[in-house]
Amino acid sequence: MRLLLRLRVACQTTQFISRSLMTTGTSHSKGQLPDMKEVRDRLRAIVGASTNWSDHVQAMEERKSLQSLLVNKQEDLPPRKIKDSYIEVMLPLGSQPQIREKYLNVYNNVRFGRILEDLDSLGVLICYTHTKSDSRQTSPLSIVTALVDKIDLRKHLIYPDCDIKLTGHVSWVGKTSMEVKMHMLQLHDGAFSPVLDATFVMVARDPENKRPAFVNPLIPDGPEEENLFKQGELNKMRRVAFSTASLLKTAPTADERQVVHDMFLNTLDQRTVSFRSRVLPSNSVWMEDTKLKGLEICHPQERNIFNRIFGGFLMRKAYELGWATACSFGGSRPYVVAVDDIMFQRPVEIGSLLFLSAQVCYTESKYIQVRVHSEVSDPITREHHTTNIFHFTFLKISQNWILDLSNDCVSLQSSNQQ
Repeated sequence: MRLLLRLRVACQTTQFISRSLMTTGTSHSKGQLPDMKEVRDRLRAIVGASTNWSDHVQAMEERKSLQSLLVNKQEDLPPRKIKDSYIEVMLPLGSQPQIREKYLNVYNNVRFGRILEDLDSLGVLICYTHTKSDSRQTSPLSIVTALVDKIDLRKHLIYPDCDIKLTGHVSWVGKTSMEVKMHMLQLHDGAFSPVLDATFVMVARDPENKRPAFVNPLIPDGPEEENLFKQGELNKMRRVAFSTASLLKTAPTADERQVVHDMFLNTLDQRTVSFRSRVLPSNSVWMEDTKLKGLEICHPQERNIFNRIFGGFLMRKAYELGWATACSFGGSRPYVVAVDDIMFQRPVEIGSLLFLSAQVCYTESKYIQVRVHSEVSDPITREHHTTNIFHFTFLKISQNWILDLSNDCVSLQSSNQQ
C-alpha cells in the first residue's frame, strides 16, 4: 500500500532535481557522453576485474593486496560534494539502431528489465566516482547494491527509437553506505523529458567483500543540497523503522489484526464453520492461485565485476516474472509504475540454481502489486537460502481504456468517451 500512496506524489520533484534536469538537457551538445559499454569498462578498470572468466580467481586474489589502502576511520578520507559524483550517460537507441534489439520487447517498446540492469551499473559507477582517489585508478573498495529504495515511473512507454539519457549522483552518505539518485530522460522533439526517478542504496566493503569499509563523507553545498541530504537521512530512518516493524520481529497491530479477521470471516463457510472449508468471495482469486515460478542456472556470462551474479540481471529476471504474473492475473498487458523495497540479502554465486517465485500480494482499483521471492540452491549440498525480495506495482489497462501520455503523471481516459 505504501507504493500506491507514493504514486500520488511521484510527479513532484524538488527544486534541486528540476534544476539538474534543466542542466542536463543542455549539456548534451557540449560533447559526446559515454554509453553503457563504457560504464561497464570503467567499472572493470576500477576494480581490476578480468573480462576472461578463467582469470577471475587470479584477479580476485590480486585485490587482497589492496587491504592496506583502507582507512581506519571515515575522518581520514577527504569530503566530497554532490557535483563530484555527478555522471551523465547516453543510451543511443535513436542514433545507433544496431543496439536496439537488445532493448526491444514484443510491443516495440524498451524492455524495462534492461533499464534495471543499466541503473544498477550506473549506480555502482557513481559511488566509485564519489570515492575515487586521484593517486590511483584501482579502488580498494567493493561497492555493491544493498537495496533499491524506489523507482517511480513518470512515463509508461519507453520508445526504442529515441535516445535515452541517464544521470545520477550521490545524494546522502553514512559511514559505509551511500544513497544514489538517478534520473532517466528520453529525447522527444529535440528535448529530453523525464521518464523515471530512482533511488538506490549502495554499501562499501573491503577488497575481498568480507567486511564494511568507510567511504568519503558528503558535504552539502547550498540549501537545495542540504534538503536532499536531510531527505536521505529520513529515508534511512524510514527503512530502519520499517525493518523494525516487520512481522518477523513485531506482532501485527490492532488494525492489521482487524483486517485479517475480516478477511477470515468473509471467506468462512458458514455451513461447516471450519478452517479447512473456505468460500471464495465473488470477483476474487485466491492469492495462492496467482503464483508463477521460474528457474535460472547461474552461468559465468551473468557475473559482475566481483564474479558474483550481476544484481541487475537478478532484477531483470525478477521483473520479467513479476510482469508475467501481473499479465496472467489481470488478463491484459500491465504497465510498471513503481519498483520498491528490493532487498539484496546475500550474493548469488556462479553455478547456483536460482529459484524465483512471484505472486500477486495486493490489488487496489487498477493497480496490481507483485512480490517476487528469490532463493538459491547449491546443487551439491542442496541448501536453500533467500537472496532477494522484489516488489513491483503494475497498472492494468483494460481494452476499453487508453493510456494518456500527455503529461508526466498517471492519467486514464475511457475510450468510450472519446
